[in-house]
Amino acid sequence: MYKLIDDYIDKLITSKPDLPLWNIEAIRSGKKPAWNYVDGCMMTSLLELYKETKEQKYFDFVKKFVDYYVFDDGTIRGYNPDKHSTDDICESRILFDLYQMTGEEKYSKAIELTYSQIKTQPRTKEGNFWHKAIYPNQVWLDGLYMAQPFYVRYETIRNKMQNYNDIFNQIKNVRKYMFDEKKHLYYHGYDSEKKMFWADPQTGLSKNFWLRSIGWFTVALADICDYMDEQMYDEYHYTASLLKEVIDGLLQYQDKESKMFYQVPDQIGREGNYLETSGSVMIAYAALKGARLGILPPRYKQIGLDIFNGVCKKYLSNKDGELNLGGICLVAGLGPDDNRRRDGSYEYYISEPVVENDAKGVGPFIMAYTEVKRTL
Repeated sequence: MYKLIDDYIDKLITSKPDLPLWNIEAIRSGKKPAWNYVDGCMMTSLLELYKETKEQKYFDFVKKFVDYYVFDDGTIRGYNPDKHSTDDICESRILFDLYQMTGEEKYSKAIELTYSQIKTQPRTKEGNFWHKAIYPNQVWLDGLYMAQPFYVRYETIRNKMQNYNDIFNQIKNVRKYMFDEKKHLYYHGYDSEKKMFWADPQTGLSKNFWLRSIGWFTVALADICDYMDEQMYDEYHYTASLLKEVIDGLLQYQDKESKMFYQVPDQIGREGNYLETSGSVMIAYAALKGARLGILPPRYKQIGLDIFNGVCKKYLSNKDGELNLGGICLVAGLGPDDNRRRDGSYEYYISEPVVENDAKGVGPFIMAYTEVKRTL
């Protein structure tokens, strides 16, 4: 099976930078090429695969892909920090690796351009980044993955950790306002002003838990620990404790046979709910990485392996020697006002398309696969 996965990845890296095979959402909508979190997830996963395998083809593909977007003056195709979308920050984390590996100044300049958004990103009254300017006063759980790993890397490498307190206050606020103490799960969204049509008027929370948003959060916590300077002892161990807490919470709702998790995690057995790939492999990745880093007990390695193997068994199909990865929710979100279908209801989350081979599943799948290879 692992040989077939390697071949599957080789197929994906034949993609052109302006029309990658994996970005099904962009292809369907006809979007112009732009710096985005979907490609960022793929580039991050491929760079990690390069670090593990030392196979030059992975690095060469990432560099060629990124060089289509990053210009010599440090500007980035399709990226405007004034849009204030945390999604757009995500891909820039790979620039630290590329700058370290090549010494090319354009990557350093692009890092600084991205950090200019961090400095000006609008915030809720609690101090958290708005998810996007078009979503004012809103914190989305997946937004922690989009912005905070880049922010931590910058502070660790370039700013003498001066803003670590800001980063950890934002994480603590998410724990304070978005965690359900009874179900031990995190809600997808929080409206600080409690005005959005999808938000509870008392708590500001969205109606349900969405697996992939929780998955992004677990990945964020694992990656933040990886990028953090360990001399920040209290912050490091606090973040590690949150990672264990969120994975333990999810394990209550794990499917016993496949070891996967449902699109709406706590609604097991409800009509229309399904075992979802992207969130499941994110949790596998976080469990495997957490065990490898020593921030989770060693037994979480087997938990991660079981989830990954369960995804392979259920959704990885082999047709004529080619693999396809299914069970991937294409997209989900909350609002805005002119899109009231995205109301955070159970019916909404199960209504979004389920696709094969989209990067929001494939990228985390390769990330988890890299961690699997590190256990071999």
